[in-house]
Amino acid sequence: MATAVETLDKLERRLTITFPLSDVRSEVEKRLKKQAKTAKAPGFRPGKVPLKMVAAQYGYQIESDVLNDRVGRAFNEAANENGLRVAGFPKIEAKEEAAEGMLAFDATFEVFPDVVIGDLSNVDIETVAADVSDAEIDKTIDILRKQRVHYHTKGEAGEHGDGGEPVAANGDRVTVDFVGVIDGVEFDGGKAEDYGFVLGEGRMLPEFEAATVGLKVGESKTFPLAFPEDYHGKDVAGKTADFTITLKNLEWAHLPAVDEEFAKSLGIEDGSIEKMRADIKMNLEREVNARVKARNKEAVMDALVKVTEMDVPTVMIQQDSERLAEQTRQDMAQRGMDVKNMPFPTELFAEKAERRVRLGLILSQLVADNNLQATQEQVKAQIEDFAQSYEDPKEVLKYYYADRRRLGEVEALVLEENVVNYVLGKAKVSSKAVAFDELMGSNPQA
Repeated sequence: MATAVETLDKLERRLTITFPLSDVRSEVEKRLKKQAKTAKAPGFRPGKVPLKMVAAQYGYQIESDVLNDRVGRAFNEAANENGLRVAGFPKIEAKEEAAEGMLAFDATFEVFPDVVIGDLSNVDIETVAADVSDAEIDKTIDILRKQRVHYHTKGEAGEHGDGGEPVAANGDRVTVDFVGVIDGVEFDGGKAEDYGFVLGEGRMLPEFEAATVGLKVGESKTFPLAFPEDYHGKDVAGKTADFTITLKNLEWAHLPAVDEEFAKSLGIEDGSIEKMRADIKMNLEREVNARVKARNKEAVMDALVKVTEMDVPTVMIQQDSERLAEQTRQDMAQRGMDVKNMPFPTELFAEKAERRVRLGLILSQLVADNNLQATQEQVKAQIEDFAQSYEDPKEVLKYYYADRRRLGEVEALVLEENVVNYVLGKAKVSSKAVAFDELMGSNPQA
């Protein structure tokens, strides 16, 4: 039996559950007898242990299980009878005052809110669009060439030439010895032998690279270097050191020519440059489309949050904060970080969790109201789209359809896309062209 539902706050409710103590005792006795049939104890054959000994060994746990089951069942029945949509789990507390022969518990819980989505036809949403031009293809080819760079001793004639005058220049790979002093005293980290880096990549401080440019093998140079105030080495941050560097080895970078062999190295069997460029363009367009979708989805989600009135259950925010904290812990552990004693306060994730929960409730309402569920055809089409970038698309299909969890992830993506398309079809939409580099530098998250 349950009392009438009491409203404590916007979404918080409470009800009192009562049931006869005799019901609990009867169920405990029944379970003890069942346990006794298989119970073991020294000096007794299995199933012949006295009931008192079984009760002493298992009674507390069985009683606890019976109470939990009875309270849970009573709460669910009360929630159904009152038409309550319970968010999260209730907080159950035993009441000291109860009628004779009865047990009483207070159940405090939150309910799902009413989600009131505003008029989408009055919502302004700016979407983005981007194209892949020959310039982007050329840039990608340059990156691929640099990934396949190999070095030759500068000034020595070889198959690819001599690299020009044997003087250190940007793009060259150098090997140096260096030593730094502050007020005439060497400092930790200020000395190295056979240290290699590529000039112009920014691995070293600008003064260090500038001093290296123009040196020949065997030459040395002493120069002042001012460490920035925010330099990671606190002992030298904001101080000026005198460095002496000696160039020991100098190599120039040979980038492969964009020819048939280069195309073959990228998987183009016949070495066709045209096919290579077409393949690169297709891959870039796939990535651009994914980024555009993500940016536009973010714009839609922002609009939905602004136009929707609702209270968010704190219990759901707390639960999602805990999930995010645990995910972060696992991610850091997988990267090799020691997180054993590292704190992960859930409040750090509360803002993100609140947005996720809010959007989840909004999307559920939109899907239910407008029949936007993912269809089997849409899910299959999405997986086939994923499979395009793999050598064996059939294996990709098997991979997803073999695991219900993976399939569920695809269904969630399709459902989100259905919501985005629905909202864009209702709202006032304007489109803005964005540069390729700007788009690829963004990482929107809903």
